[in-house]
Parts: sequence; C-alpha cells; structure tokens
Amino acid sequence: MLSSERIPNNVDLANNKRLQRALEHWQPKYLEWWQDMGPRGFQDQHSVYLRTAMSVDPEGWAHFEMVRLPEYRWGIFLADPVADRRIGFGDLYGEPVWQEVPGEFRNQLRRLVVTQGDTEPASVEQQRELGSRCPSLYDLRNLFQVNVEEGRHLWAMVYLLHSYFGRDGRDEAEELLARRSGNSDRPRILEAFNQPIDNWLDFFMFTMFTDRDGKSQLMSLSESSLDPLSRTTRFMLTEEAHHMFVGETGVARIIERTCEILKASRGVAEDVRSKGGIDLATIQKHLNFWFSLSLDLHGSEVSSNAASYFANGLKGRAREETYKDHKALDAYYPMNVLENDRVVSQEVPLRNAMNEVLRDWYVGDCASGLGRWNAIFERHGLSDRLKLPDRKFNRAIGMYSAFHFSPEGRRLSNEDWERLKDDWLPCEDDTKFLRSIMAEPIFEPGIFANYIAPPRRGVNRMPINFRYVRTEE
Repeated sequence: MLSSERIPNNVDLANNKRLQRALEHWQPKYLEWWQDMGPRGFQDQHSVYLRTAMSVDPEGWAHFEMVRLPEYRWGIFLADPVADRRIGFGDLYGEPVWQEVPGEFRNQLRRLVVTQGDTEPASVEQQRELGSRCPSLYDLRNLFQVNVEEGRHLWAMVYLLHSYFGRDGRDEAEELLARRSGNSDRPRILEAFNQPIDNWLDFFMFTMFTDRDGKSQLMSLSESSLDPLSRTTRFMLTEEAHHMFVGETGVARIIERTCEILKASRGVAEDVRSKGGIDLATIQKHLNFWFSLSLDLHGSEVSSNAASYFANGLKGRAREETYKDHKALDAYYPMNVLENDRVVSQEVPLRNAMNEVLRDWYVGDCASGLGRWNAIFERHGLSDRLKLPDRKFNRAIGMYSAFHFSPEGRRLSNEDWERLKDDWLPCEDDTKFLRSIMAEPIFEPGIFANYIAPPRRGVNRMPINFRYVRTEE
C-alpha cells in the first residue's frame, strides 16, 4: 500500500482507496521508467543532497537530505484552496470554479493536462547523459534536483488524470511513460522536448529559456477554472523557480569565466577557446537556438484554440488579475503579421491573440534575465553584449515557420539561410568543441571546470565545497 510517508501528499491519499489502487498500478511502471530513462550511472551507488517537498507551507515546504535517486519521495501537492474562488476570465467570468471536470470541456482539459505532463519526463530523458561530464558536484546536484522535481511534476499531472478523467485519464498516464524524447516512432508531443541535451551549455540554456516557458504556461494554467488544476500548477511554480535559477546562474557563471579569460587575453576573442573557455559567439548561438525553440512552445500567433481555452475558462493569461477586461469580447491586440510575404502591423481579436499575449510576457521576462547577464560584461568593463534574436528567427510553428529570417528579423532567401545559419545556430564544430572541454567530469568537492566560475554560495547554506553527491559502496 502506498503510504503518506512514501508519497508525501495533501490530497488525503491514505483514505482514497480508488486513487491508491490506480497509483499502485502506475508507480512500478514509473520506477521502471526512472531506472531506464533517468540519470545514467547515478541510480544505485550514489546519494544526492536533495530537497523534497513535504507540504505547501511557505515557511518550510521542503526538507533537505542525502537520498538515492530511486528512493526519492515523489509527492502530490496542491496549493491551499482560495475561499470562494470564482472564475476569473472568459464567458463564465464570476461563476464558482469547478471541483470536477465539466463534461463539455473534458477533452480540452485532458489535452492541456497531457501536454503539460508530457514535458516533465521528456526533460529528464533529454538530460540523462549529462552527469558523466558535469562541471562540478554543485552542478551535478542541481541537475539531479531539476530531474527529480520534473518527476514530481509528472506525478502531479498523473494525479489529475487518475482523479478527474476516468479510464481515459488512466490510459493517458500510461502513455506518458511510453513516449520517449527524440524517438522517431513515439516522440514527445512538443518538439523542444525531442532535442538532445548532451552538453552543459545546452542544459543551462534549456533551464533558462524552456523552463521559463514552463513558468508562463503554469501561470496560465494556474488561472484555470478547474480548481484542482489551478492549485496543482500553483505549487509547481514554487519548484519551477529553482529550475530557472539553475539555468540563469549557470549561464551567468560561464559568462563570468569567459570575461575573466577575455580580460586576461586583452579582449582577444580567439584566445577564449584555446584557453578552454566558451567564446561569446558559441554562447550567443545556443541562446538563439533555445530561445527560438521556446517561442514555438507558445503556439501560433493567431489561434482559435487559444480563443476557445480563454472563452471557456480553461487557460487564462499570466497574472489575469492585473488586467481590467476579463472577458476580452470586443478588444483587439496589435501584432506584426505576415501579409503577402510582408510583415505588417495588424489589430487581431484579443481572444485569438492569447498565445501572443503570453509570448510577449515571456519575451519580456527573458529580456530581464538577459539584462542581468549583460551586466556581467559591464562590470568587467567589456563592450560585448548578448541579444535575444528577433521572434521571427528560426521558427517552426506559426506564421513565420515557412520563411527564413536573420536574428535581426531580416527576410532571407533559402540560399542565404543555408549559407548563414551556422553563423547563428550551433553547428557540428561547436558541438565537438563543447564535448572536448566537457569530456571529463569534475567529482572533487569545491573544484569547477575551467569554463565556468564557482557560484557565490552553496545550496541551503552548505559550503560550496560540500560533497553534494556521494558514492556509496
């Protein structure tokens, strides 16, 4: 029997026999998936200093301890309910929120839960090889923290599927463990989660940009009229913040080290690679790749699905309470659109523009992080700066996907794109170089790979040279 000690929760699992039976059937398959697709080489003989969610109390929701990865306690938590919560947007604005799934919205809500749920195991699969080339024990520990919390987020979505979607939900929960990132026969649902992540620059960019999309999607779902979905995603946001911290500070530490090498070589960019650092052009290429890929995750610029989700109260805008008009029936949203192969400004009905509203919020949030990165160059007295590419660059979804644009937004012919794309996106030479400087893992406490600076402080007040990952006999 699954106990609250084994699965920390606030959903009364001990007294919900139907849910217990469902999870008892699903849990062995999850553990098999974790052994097969979780971090390679660190499953059985290593303990890791990890935080585990134990409650939703903001004063002390997590507990830190050394734990073997397969023995991590993946819990199920919903944020505390809001008294007399009302639907905050759409056609049903002001009505009581739902504690059960309305039949007419069942398929749409299931699709939202499954799509969100599919991203969680996918990222674990993408990152499973990174441990063998880690830059430090501190970073290895952070990788594993991200991995186990993505696993917990999968449990959160599976809880919703089992509790609120009947047999269809149970079948979908099985499918979440059957798909595989990058598998040609059974790939993950969203393309960003089928991309390989086999170096730490990719990992840090992924957690900076793709997990930031996760933040914006969770914020939108936290507005949902389905109260259990809202409460589940609200608590997930608490953990998601650390994932973005790992990405933003990871890239910042790479930039810090690159600046140190540049200053020592009097600003000669060619010297950075020769001294084992990551040059700014390579950093910019990976930024371009993951930012553009993450823009696609918001969907098409003009979308009838987004309009339907909003109208029906299923998925709102991030921080919906900051808007004055919560029905968006007669409002319009300005955006650039393609018309006769030209980019022109146009007013689009606001409901149909909800993807773009969220994308605009996301771009602004990314720009804030980029500003913090560029402050490092300024502090070192260097004129170099990183830039977000134009949102039309390297798009695979939406109105720009059939065309090519430069990072500055200039329209390109197919021939020009093929000739120039390796200047803007990671190429095979970049991949080989990164693999060469990450070939050997750093397992000595307090020691860091040459391409990355140490963090300012350790985890949970522990020293930087704490042995965050230990080998056990």
